[in-house]
Amino acid sequence: MNNETKRTKISVQDMVQLSVLIAILLLLELTGLGMIKTAGLEITIMLVPVIVGAIVMGPAAGALLGGVFGLISFWECFGKSSFGVVLMGINPFLTFLVCVPTRILAGWICGLVFKGLSKLDKSNLWSFGAAGLCGALSNTALFMSTLCLGFYRTDFIQGFVEALGSANPFLFIIAFVGINGLVEAIVC
Repeated sequence: MNNETKRTKISVQDMVQLSVLIAILLLLELTGLGMIKTAGLEITIMLVPVIVGAIVMGPAAGALLGGVFGLISFWECFGKSSFGVVLMGINPFLTFLVCVPTRILAGWICGLVFKGLSKLDKSNLWSFGAAGLCGALSNTALFMSTLCLGFYRTDFIQGFVEALGSANPFLFIIAFVGINGLVEAIVC
């Protein structure tokens, strides 16, 4: 075989699976079921199709689906998410960085964790749980870290910092997303 025939091709089954998972992401967005609005942040179940794709199809599919989720999240900043609207008003480029690359990485990391653990766990029971938990936690950690790096010194975030009585960015992250991160981790 020469190198051209060794190339990995995307099968019809892969395209169908990706299409179905992307359709589920879009359906969750259109119905409003994907982002549950709370007082401060939004609890998302949009990560579930990303995690499923990362587990079933691998890290690349997880990254692609995470990218779709990130673009949907960024789209919400144009009027659907009050939190996102304020961030867009402060800095659209940083808002994009908070929404999109973080979700791509979360999907990719989830796929890597499952792929690595499935080699050790032949039943895959622990691998599924660990990958789901890792996907949810990495999404929250990456989102909040990027949010703090880009927006922590803004008056908007400092209002939350004062309301929560946080002394530093780490305590702010813990206080701001403690319940949110826990609920997402359980769901995923």
